Amino acid sequence: MEDNSGLSHDEQYSTAVTVEDFRANIAEVEQRISAAVERAGRDRSEIELLPVSKTVPQERIRAAVAAGCHKLGENKVQEAHRKSEEMADLDIDWAVIGHLQSNKAKFVAQFAAEFQALDRLKVARALDRRLQSEGRSLDVYVQVNTSAEESKFGMPPEELVGFLKELRSFETLKVQGLMTLAIFSSDVERVRPCFQTLRTLRDRALETDPELIGHGRLSMGMSGDFEVAIEEGANCVRVGQAIFGKRALPDSHYWPENG
Repeated sequence: MEDNSGLSHDEQYSTAVTVEDFRANIAEVEQRISAAVERAGRDRSEIELLPVSKTVPQERIRAAVAAGCHKLGENKVQEAHRKSEEMADLDIDWAVIGHLQSNKAKFVAQFAAEFQALDRLKVARALDRRLQSEGRSLDVYVQVNTSAEESKFGMPPEELVGFLKELRSFETLKVQGLMTLAIFSSDVERVRPCFQTLRTLRDRALETDPELIGHGRLSMGMSGDFEVAIEEGANCVRVGQAIFGKRALPDSHYWPENG
């Protein structure tokens, strides 16, 4: 069952195959966004819907693009890189939203429009070096572990401001804001504090120095909890299953991401 927050134990997402399927699923997600926006007294224009196409084959992604999805999120950088080459004929901006090993920074530098999981200086250095070679810059979000779960990537909240200050030395990295993964739970009272923590951290960083954090955007919320994230200030919600359909494996298989 699902409550007004959008959290559920057993939600069944319909698998989209045709362009019409994708339009229907996107329309349903948009209705959920609109309801959350109204509850929060916000403006729809403040929120980006980022469809997450991890594990989805090329044929279905092409249908999603035909339905209007022109920016897609992927967890595994090599999968995303492969897809970007297979679908180079399409107008797609690729956002890498999963953990990145520094030895794979070269792939992100080659094709990604955005990287949402920056949490280590080693990765920042590797990205900066590769981006300089490519002659381009990259929009990045800093990932923060707001759930205090050891299984999740992201930097500890207390290290954020120091990390943001160090990122200033990397001219190719354009910090847009912060990203987090909430605790996996259908209990809104356990999920909401993760989003509140990220918003508080953003606000503190802005107070410390507005230039530290770019536009100060918050990327938080997925298919099961994005309404709560919107209520708590999300500017980007990463929605996979509610658009593409239920995956064969649970999210715990992808978060943390081991490859």
